[in-house]
Amino acid sequence: MELDDAYANTPYIPNGPEFPDTWRRDSDAFRQRMSVLGRARLGVMYGHGPREIVDVFMPDGVPKGLFVFVHGGFWRMFDSSYWSHFAEGALARGWAVAMPTYDLCPRVRIADITRQIAAAISVIARDVSGPIRLAGHSAGGHLVARMISPGVLPDDVLARVAKCVPISPLSDLRPLIQTSMNDDFKLDEASAAAESPVLMARPSVPVTVWVGGDERPAFLDQAKWLADAWSCDCVIDPEKHHFDVIDGLVIPDSPLMQAIFDAQA
Repeated sequence: MELDDAYANTPYIPNGPEFPDTWRRDSDAFRQRMSVLGRARLGVMYGHGPREIVDVFMPDGVPKGLFVFVHGGFWRMFDSSYWSHFAEGALARGWAVAMPTYDLCPRVRIADITRQIAAAISVIARDVSGPIRLAGHSAGGHLVARMISPGVLPDDVLARVAKCVPISPLSDLRPLIQTSMNDDFKLDEASAAAESPVLMARPSVPVTVWVGGDERPAFLDQAKWLADAWSCDCVIDPEKHHFDVIDGLVIPDSPLMQAIFDAQA
């Protein structure tokens, strides 16, 4: 359809098809190591469905708070087991890390996934005290942006959210109606608008939007649209594309990690 190419990443990234296998290999090694150390709680149920689970990794010592990372994949692919190693940076900073898995389109609608992520965060927030910081990549960036809209998270959980960093987020879902992916999303103008953070009131939670400088123009636009709508910072990470823009999550003092954990606005 008209915008299929605009939202295609893999063909425009060197060795693009190899990234999922690399993520999975690195994640498997990390999960095994953390399990041996007794610092992994894998498959914690937050609902009744087989994909309503969240993996939690604990730091060495009492956690400073909870960091939640929500994966992407256009709400149609992957689960949290591909991304576990991206918890390393936050763990080194002393934070517990939660990575939820969720149901995928077309089995569910995007609005259902929003509710699932809110449920996952609420369940883990009962077990880990302290502030909560959110980040998500691509479709996950959309989901964490939705979390800080009024009425999505319980008020007591939302009050603990100290920062939200949508990474290469999909913030306006209306253009996706013009892609063949909408066969799975089943969005119309009303449902796309209802799930679009750009159309929602500026949140009280501090937000930094993050995007790679070498991303497809559509993703640069999506990031800028959200920053403009919410009057927040938009950091363009030089020479990063859609798949390596999250690499900073494994480095405790990377600029991305500083945006998540050090900046307050």
